[in-house]
Amino acid sequence: MVWSREETIAREELNQLQLNRLQDTVMKIYNNVPFYRKRLDEMGVKPEDIQSLEDVTKLPFTTKDDFRDNYPYGLFAVPMDDVVRLHASSGTTGKSTVVGYTQKDLNTWTEVVARIIKQAGVTNRDIVQVAFGYGLFTGAFGLHYGLEKVGATVVPTSSGGTEKQIMIMKDFGTTVLVSTPSYALHMAEVAEKMGLIGDLKLRVGLFGAEGCSDEMRKEIEKRWGIIATDNYGLSEVIGPGVSGECEYKQGMHISEDHFLVEVIDPHTLQSVKPGQKGELVFTTLTKEALPVIRYRTKDISYIMQEPCHCGRTTARMAKVSGRSDDMLIIRGVNVFPSQIESVLMEIDGIAPHYQLVVSKKNHMDQLEVKVEVTAAALTRGHLEIQRIERTVTKRLQSVLSIKAVISIMEPFTMERFQGKAKRVIDMRQKAAI
Repeated sequence: MVWSREETIAREELNQLQLNRLQDTVMKIYNNVPFYRKRLDEMGVKPEDIQSLEDVTKLPFTTKDDFRDNYPYGLFAVPMDDVVRLHASSGTTGKSTVVGYTQKDLNTWTEVVARIIKQAGVTNRDIVQVAFGYGLFTGAFGLHYGLEKVGATVVPTSSGGTEKQIMIMKDFGTTVLVSTPSYALHMAEVAEKMGLIGDLKLRVGLFGAEGCSDEMRKEIEKRWGIIATDNYGLSEVIGPGVSGECEYKQGMHISEDHFLVEVIDPHTLQSVKPGQKGELVFTTLTKEALPVIRYRTKDISYIMQEPCHCGRTTARMAKVSGRSDDMLIIRGVNVFPSQIESVLMEIDGIAPHYQLVVSKKNHMDQLEVKVEVTAAALTRGHLEIQRIERTVTKRLQSVLSIKAVISIMEPFTMERFQGKAKRVIDMRQKAAI
């Protein structure tokens, strides 16, 4: 189901629209954001130098550190009198990244979220349970207003209280779940324990805020008996709504009339060839309060330009395969947690709960992979546990080219996460302090 005309316009018309909006954005930041004006002057770039979409490469990159260095409002392009909403990151690794919205920005946000909701097949007949935490995090409010825009009934349960969540899901007749993928799996686990999963009407899941491999998606779909769709967003760009999957699940459609996307080599910072993997970089085209140019997401993906079977002509981004800052270098080998997740989810007897612990032993990096086994595997006895351990060791070594220490955990012993799952503990950083 297509929500807006802009999702199906011709590439030539879209590119002209993007260029017009890019030129307006560059003029706005040059005139209203001292940080950007200084950067552009240092590079010898003026707004009138942007004559084509390719000229975006003349502009400076923006990073999360720039948000922190200009905390809280230094990147805003409008006076605070025009800002009607503030959101912020948790700030667990430093100062929060603060983002602001004018009323027009909120309308834009609602519009792009409505698109991903319709892409997933959600309609005004659905009852949608939002199990994201409401607060400064953009996820819950972003999805909430988009859902109301398309006419769906919203149940704002927030996160936590999982048994109560399941009861509400049953009593209210919830048909769509919004949450992180890891919390969706935990909810399925609880619903199974309560003996209620067969009584629920859930049919679609809208998942985001953390990575989700194809293997984890299949596990979610199997456990719930639903269609699970992925969506993507960043608070620095707008929040959820940057892109989302349609029913074909062949990449996430980007709202290109609002966001200009590039893919760069994270090391050379040069653009990569079409279809090649690299780091996603976004420039906002319609933001008022907080326009951002060439924001480095650190997310690794690639772009598909060919039209989708659903009829949309906008470019699609592949599922994020990892983050350049999440990449672990272990004994000189680049390791992404998503690689390990994909291996684990394909092995019979392993539950979808794991954690990676990296440490030093005799001055050498050591990777420990803690994996939880299913109750069925545990009942099959010690030989089955040994088989699982050998299988995990062999397959990970084949994929990663390094040998990991495998720690088998009993069912329901690993921490469950209501928000983003903490998959990696790097003890080497602590040891260096």
